[in-house]
Amino acid sequence: MSEPAPRPWSVQEFFSWQEQQPERYELVGGVPVRLMAGARNVHDDIVVNLVAEFRTRLRGTPCRPFTGDGSVETLPGQIRRPDLGVDCGPRDPNGLSAAEPRLVVEVLSPSTRDFDAFDKLEEYKTLPSLAVILLVEPNAPEIALWHRDADGVWQRRLVTGLDGTIDLPEFGMTLALAEVYDGVAFPARPRLVSGTGD
Repeated sequence: MSEPAPRPWSVQEFFSWQEQQPERYELVGGVPVRLMAGARNVHDDIVVNLVAEFRTRLRGTPCRPFTGDGSVETLPGQIRRPDLGVDCGPRDPNGLSAAEPRLVVEVLSPSTRDFDAFDKLEEYKTLPSLAVILLVEPNAPEIALWHRDADGVWQRRLVTGLDGTIDLPEFGMTLALAEVYDGVAFPARPRLVSGTGD
């Protein structure tokens, strides 16, 4: 006789449990899923550059960046941890998730590339407050920009080259790829962003 399926966890149960864990987890389908550990240096360099850029540019506004220790609730009861996000909602110092996420960033890696570029992307698109999604290629200066237009339809644009820029009027700023990739040496290996579909 088979075991009954475990009862899905609530978001509150998940966060209470997560606070006692040494590693980071997401809540997927009501079940905690451990995140991959040990990101490559290039991944970390890009995330640090993004945090520095958004923190500097958003200073004095209601919006602030958060890291992968923060979270967003994509679907009801589903918790994701983007590499970086921007929260424009009221800041609860004891909160565990973004109140009003407006932007999320995923820096792609070989092990999670397909999931981040397709499955997780579709989850992010369901967030009504979200206006911008960035999928960042670590092996070349390429960023896939997903932007919600005035009609609420998601549009995709690929921005390439260190002289490329991404206009983010929601935040009154332009993101330069040269800043995102500052100090990054590109290896001779396949790119991860170009193959993502519209």
